[in-house]
Amino acid sequence: MERRLNAELWDKMHYLFRDFNDRMVHVELHYDFEINIEALKTVLVCFFEKAPVLHSSFTDNRIHPYWTVKDYNINDVLTVREVEEENLSEEIDRFLMQYIPPEADIQMHVAVFNHGGKSVLLIVENHMCMDGGDLKYFVKSLCKNYNEYIENGISPTHLRTGTRSYQSVYEDFSATEKRMAKKLYKNINSKDNHGFPFTPNSIQDKSFIARRKIPAEKFDLIRAAGKKHGATINDMVLAAYFYSLYELAGFSPNESVSISCAIDLRRHLKDDEGQGVTNHTAWMQCKIPKRGEDIFKTLEYCVKSSNEFKHDHFMGLHGLPLLSFGYKAMPLSISEEVIKIGYANPLLAMSNIGILEVDKLALEGHEPTDGLMSGAVKYKPYALLSLTSIRKEMTLSMCCRGNEEDKKKINEFFDLIIKNLDSMIY
Repeated sequence: MERRLNAELWDKMHYLFRDFNDRMVHVELHYDFEINIEALKTVLVCFFEKAPVLHSSFTDNRIHPYWTVKDYNINDVLTVREVEEENLSEEIDRFLMQYIPPEADIQMHVAVFNHGGKSVLLIVENHMCMDGGDLKYFVKSLCKNYNEYIENGISPTHLRTGTRSYQSVYEDFSATEKRMAKKLYKNINSKDNHGFPFTPNSIQDKSFIARRKIPAEKFDLIRAAGKKHGATINDMVLAAYFYSLYELAGFSPNESVSISCAIDLRRHLKDDEGQGVTNHTAWMQCKIPKRGEDIFKTLEYCVKSSNEFKHDHFMGLHGLPLLSFGYKAMPLSISEEVIKIGYANPLLAMSNIGILEVDKLALEGHEPTDGLMSGAVKYKPYALLSLTSIRKEMTLSMCCRGNEEDKKKINEFFDLIIKNLDSMIY
């Protein structure tokens, strides 16, 4: 008899996002040695058994969707190849830009590309299964279990299992807080028509990832400059994002613009015990009234807007009860159309995935020499800037389905962000 898993609220929402992006989340980690493939296979098999959603097929029956757990072969999950050094970057991008259909039997693909005695570990997974927060946890757990298996022969089974329900975010609230949170039907984010200056959609558009590094020596300078203005590093990058976009897109300085920022709803959980790998990510809308006469005024607007959200005890939970009601009260085919009427997918977004902790990503004592995580490939006109840092070196990345002109425009955008960050620290 086939085994079925519930399609949770965020599974359904990310399925709805198929109109806006490809839903893939990407990991890239470089190591200065060759990874033990048999050990990696063993860990992956154990983890796939602990998290069956990773080898499940999503069924959209237009009424109550569900996952069906499927049999799989680990060789269909893991690809291992020798790659010539001169082709490495191209091969990495080709693997990362793949699309995994929700109806596929496997929802995560992993690769090890060996080159000159070194390895690159790559992961692509369906956001319907887990978000960036749990993917970071998954990769750290993979590395920890790999090391324990190599060093001590310990069976690699240390991966959280449990509920994937969005309801977990309410568990640690008091009875009064829970009642209040479950009455937050209103979506407090407003619609904004300002977008990234992409070219028009074309059938010839292809998925690509654009990257830009900010040297490690600037990290502490950015943090120190932000501290003087009561701003976090996230606020600093966000201010540079705003200021650069006004210039790149030619917005009037007096126009109000909004950028949605990812929020990890695990902030409402005291611990992760009893949680399976899942999605707990929402969005807060950072809105500035105008560009500001200089970037420091723009930063002031960003801090003010961000702090208004941070002071909200129920940050990120607004609108969840309405989504839940919509999916429960109506068949999927109807609820999707109703939700689209009330839901405004942000044209501009930023996800600060955060620090990639090299000590927790080490394999056999080898810390990654480089790495990044990046969000989904967005379909024009939607844009997502992802941010990760490793050893204080920040990487900006954008995944887009577009053309060479779009790629050129994104690189120009990165130039402007770095220029505007520099103007705040020097």
